[in-house]
Amino acid sequence: MRCPIGTKSGPTLATWLGGLDAAALERVLAARPDAAAAPELRSVGELADRLLRPASVASALSRLTLPCLQVAEALAALSGVSQDEQCERVEPAELAGLLDATDGERARELASVLEELADRALVWPGDDGRLHLPPPLREAWSAPLGLDAPLARLLAGLNSDDLARVLAKAGIKPAGNRKEQRLAALLAHHGDPARVAALVAKAPAAARELLERRAHAVPERVALIMFGAPQVNAAPGEQWAVERGLLIRERLRYGPARMPAEVALALRGRDRHAPFTPVPPVVRPVPATVPEVEREAAAAAMVFAAHAASVLAVCASAPPARRKAGGVGARELARIGRAAHCDELPVRLALEAASAAGLLAPDGDRVAATASYDTWAAREPAERLAVLLRAWWALPLTPGARRDEDGKALPALVAAAPRAGCVQARHGLLTAAARLPAGAGAADRAELGELLRWLRPLADELPQDVGPFATLIREAELLGVLALGAVSPLGTALLAAADSAAADADALSDACRRLLPAAGGTARFGSDLTAVIAGTPSAHLHTLLDCAADRESAGAASVWRFSPGSVRRALDAGLTPDALTADLAAVAVEPLPQPLTYLIHDTARSHGRVRVAAAACVIHGQEPALLAELAAHRALAPLGLRLLAPTVLISRTPPDQTLAALRAAGYAPVAEEPDGTVRIERAPRPRTAGPVPSPRPSGGRSRTRRKEPPRTAAAGGPVDLRALAARLRDAPQHSTEPDPRDGRPRTGGTEETIAGYARNLTSTDVRQLAHAVDERQAVTIEYVATSGNTSVRTLSRLALDGPYLNAWCHLRDDQRVFTLSRIHGVMPG
Repeated sequence: MRCPIGTKSGPTLATWLGGLDAAALERVLAARPDAAAAPELRSVGELADRLLRPASVASALSRLTLPCLQVAEALAALSGVSQDEQCERVEPAELAGLLDATDGERARELASVLEELADRALVWPGDDGRLHLPPPLREAWSAPLGLDAPLARLLAGLNSDDLARVLAKAGIKPAGNRKEQRLAALLAHHGDPARVAALVAKAPAAARELLERRAHAVPERVALIMFGAPQVNAAPGEQWAVERGLLIRERLRYGPARMPAEVALALRGRDRHAPFTPVPPVVRPVPATVPEVEREAAAAAMVFAAHAASVLAVCASAPPARRKAGGVGARELARIGRAAHCDELPVRLALEAASAAGLLAPDGDRVAATASYDTWAAREPAERLAVLLRAWWALPLTPGARRDEDGKALPALVAAAPRAGCVQARHGLLTAAARLPAGAGAADRAELGELLRWLRPLADELPQDVGPFATLIREAELLGVLALGAVSPLGTALLAAADSAAADADALSDACRRLLPAAGGTARFGSDLTAVIAGTPSAHLHTLLDCAADRESAGAASVWRFSPGSVRRALDAGLTPDALTADLAAVAVEPLPQPLTYLIHDTARSHGRVRVAAAACVIHGQEPALLAELAAHRALAPLGLRLLAPTVLISRTPPDQTLAALRAAGYAPVAEEPDGTVRIERAPRPRTAGPVPSPRPSGGRSRTRRKEPPRTAAAGGPVDLRALAARLRDAPQHSTEPDPRDGRPRTGGTEETIAGYARNLTSTDVRQLAHAVDERQAVTIEYVATSGNTSVRTLSRLALDGPYLNAWCHLRDDQRVFTLSRIHGVMPG
């Protein structure tokens, strides 16, 4: 779908809105939340302006069910043949005939769908009895129902003589010889299905066959020819149809002749109807009691929480490398999965959600943990899970996507433009599962996917899916929002938060706390040198065991194993054997087993018997026999060791490499600082700077790249739709008098400055942009560059410096300067 942002509005929608009662206005505001966003609406006229933005219409379409979308497309197709300049209009009987819903149950279902579309201000009844719809609805499809542009648009390039030749060939007599009269005669003739059918009946067989085939085919896109017009080999019978205006051949474009929408509809006949599927697909239910669903969801959520903690701990200690093209590649994903003991899908889920939540951020050629990660890691598992679930719910992509449409592997953490289809797919999935009876779940995940297709037909599916939305359903089950084919308490909380962001902001955290137990602060130590923790370990326990042992598994239960190497790692970090034993005993459910205490003290006895000092380097110790053994060791020959004194060796290899070689040979050396003290070796904790850039001072144009956080919701809190609807109902249709200079309301300040330069914006868009500048909120603009290319960009950190707007551009991930006169539309960010 095409989605420009700005448009001019006519008075029809504002008049209809002004005649609604407060309850109906509230339904419109609830169905179109972007229209109710800050700044607060002042009149139904301003509301109409916002509702008629093409981007707002496209956003509303993405949330429609299949029958609503089918009716909207049929309306767009029928309105394409209308010549009304202010507003597209359709006869209800014509729509019902096209959808085969003229009577009976289908007629009642069509009426219900039209009421639902009216609640979204996508269609409204007019005083003339016809259905009115916003012009952007027609432009949302390039070929609604497979129909090309209407005849009037295709004939725009023909002169009066061309029209006269077409009329003569078709046997049509115009009312006069002016171009307008000839065009009106041709439009009236080709707009009558009976007359078109009679004309085609006289055509040669090849022309009839061509016209019938083209009437049922989707029109091909044609390419613009810049230099010359290459001739096209016309299909048999095409010239006959072109001469009579049944097909239109454009002069400056290369491709087949185009069939006007009126002609295609006439040739399709009354027996061919547009698709209309008001009945949703059936999902067979199976018993799934609330306790069973909660147990399954709790188990899945606990496993994912543990996996996410492990994945992010790995990234915090060893930041993954970024590809030159962006993202984390397959090799790094596999390394993280091996270290965290989980599959690729949980790794992708954790990385994408953590990045969206600000726990990870690019840092040069790496993806490093931020300072927010340390705060997150110290929280309870339920609180950590709630943060990741909120981030997943709003992700503009599907983390489980492993292959693109060409079958190429996809990296993780690739910056993607927001795609409403991914978000709507998640909403639709939980909505589909919530439609099942209480105490029941979906017997077949494929049937649940089919219902999701009906609820959100524009939702994005992945090429890799073997069944409808298989990857998304698997993600939801891994996170615990879907369990046994039913919505879990976590999914219910997400749906409630989507409907009422403030009222249910804590519902998700409460659901997580109810399902997930508190972090485990104790472990069971076995004589086989293992430590087992049921559930998710606390941050302190996790850090302690990672320091002194190696993790073997993670999930509902985590297992660590002690070894001489892992204990030596703890001693290298500055722990003494007594301190390590005491720390482990403090978290042990039972007394520490003897094998573990023996291992700690045995490793400690050999630890530090050999010391390495920086020189490049010197090795010394208290035992001459041990130093002699090192000098004679074959495996250490590459170090170039030479005995200078009974207790002193010199090495030709740098200290770090010498330490590694000695440890690989089974020894336990320690490193010395220049002053002779033992160097404490702690695992590094690389952290990137916080993702919030420092505010740019106004007036300058800094080109320095800075990190920008994921966009957040507006700080103004939720809108009381009932109170807003009541105020709009009582307010005048237009709340301010227009300026006689250009018809714009003036309120002064930022709005006045923007209005003076942004001549392509309506007063509603000017006010929206001024509010974003004053309140430092994100905003989405349609921008036309000096090259003529149009792009849609989301901006934040706005600073007005007329005639320029300085802002952080999320599309380019950089600070950019925008010319106000080149902004053609504005939407909330």
